[in-house]
Amino acid sequence: MSEPASISASIAARYATAVFEISREANGLDALEKDLDALRGVVSSSSELRDLMTSPLYSRDDQSAAIGAIAAKMGLGDTLASTLRLMASNRRLFALPALVTSLQGMIADAKGEVTADVTAATELTAAQADKLAGVLAKQTGKTVKLNLAVDESLIGGMIVKLGSKMVDTSVASKLASLKNAMKEVG
Repeated sequence: MSEPASISASIAARYATAVFEISREANGLDALEKDLDALRGVVSSSSELRDLMTSPLYSRDDQSAAIGAIAAKMGLGDTLASTLRLMASNRRLFALPALVTSLQGMIADAKGEVTADVTAATELTAAQADKLAGVLAKQTGKTVKLNLAVDESLIGGMIVKLGSKMVDTSVASKLASLKNAMKEVG
């Protein structure tokens, strides 16, 4: 892990632990999970928000006011909204993506779930996704939540990442292996 990424993860872990414990004690993990899904979507789709999180041009007060307004507009829970404002006032908004990831991992652990990142050449149907989740659930003994993505450059097949394990059944990968094998021969 690079140094800035490890710093973000370290900072985010402390905030995440506090938010998780407060939410768990208040039986609010399901609401927190929904808030985090929405927040992740906004962070990934809004370049203005990413700029607000990382730019030193915004003052602490500006960041705090802006993130407070965003949290209110999104209807985020009080604990998460307060934490975001606190992060802004401490100039820690750059760790927001790591906070979301950390919290989602804690919630998944508490629910006995794991998340698999699946990249397929074409969009999976609901039946295919359910079948894949079922197969992965049998292997892990946990409920599996899928993060689905499409990458047409795979040509066919898919790449499944579950924790530290990765299975690459894509045609592009097989073609690359064949190309390397042919280079070795002649």
